[in-house]
Amino acid sequence: MKVDADNINRFYDRFYSWIINKGPAVLLGFAVLFLGLWLIKLFSRWMKGKMARKAINPSLAPFLLSVVIIALRVVLVLTVMQIIGIQLTFLTVLIGGIGVAAGLALSGTLQNFASGVLILLLKPFIVGDNIIAQGQEGTVTSIQMFYTIVKTFDNRTVVIPNGKLSNEVIINISREGSRRLDIEIKFSYGIEYDQILKVFNKTVDDFKDCLKTPERRIGVSTLEDSGYKVIMNVWVNAHGFTDTKLSFQQELMKNFRTNGVNLPGMT
Repeated sequence: MKVDADNINRFYDRFYSWIINKGPAVLLGFAVLFLGLWLIKLFSRWMKGKMARKAINPSLAPFLLSVVIIALRVVLVLTVMQIIGIQLTFLTVLIGGIGVAAGLALSGTLQNFASGVLILLLKPFIVGDNIIAQGQEGTVTSIQMFYTIVKTFDNRTVVIPNGKLSNEVIINISREGSRRLDIEIKFSYGIEYDQILKVFNKTVDDFKDCLKTPERRIGVSTLEDSGYKVIMNVWVNAHGFTDTKLSFQQELMKNFRTNGVNLPGMT
């Protein structure tokens, strides 16, 4: 019984000493934990509202919110452990080692992921835009976190890693809403320029897909021994540009023939 009583007394003394020395730090740590979780919850609600007002991409907003919240919780837990007095040296080294290994293994994937976030935030193009990238021209049908899907005009589906799109030149051919259609044709000196100008203007005026603004521009671009070249710049809608170009050239050729203006090769 005496041994048991001595053991109980020693345990009581150690427990009392621990309470005196560590108790305040533990209580403070738990207080910081609960307060931090409450503040993180409030911050999460505020951030959701902010993202909704800023019209952040629906596929990006939940991910950004979860990443921020998880990061804040990790920082909170590490702070509480420091307050309580738990040594983090080994844990820090372990986390660092795992992070380096994961970064090396997933470097390409992480680059595509980071590029996807930047594309969704900065919006160099959006779904529905016509772009030229990586030698491909087509319409953006989907922007994912790791890749972008482009449907080409000949109905091919091209999957482009976002890392490629963020490090290379992207030509957005529909962002401005309109494009300039350039046509250059060579005529012999026997054909009067005023006659050519009349046909050009009539074709533009009658063609419904030509825009009134910006102003058209028509003029002689080159003088050669065998004839001269006339260039015309007219503005059309960016979407459907190729179809418009084909239809306009067909109409122009018909008008030249109707007005007796022979193009090279015409008889």
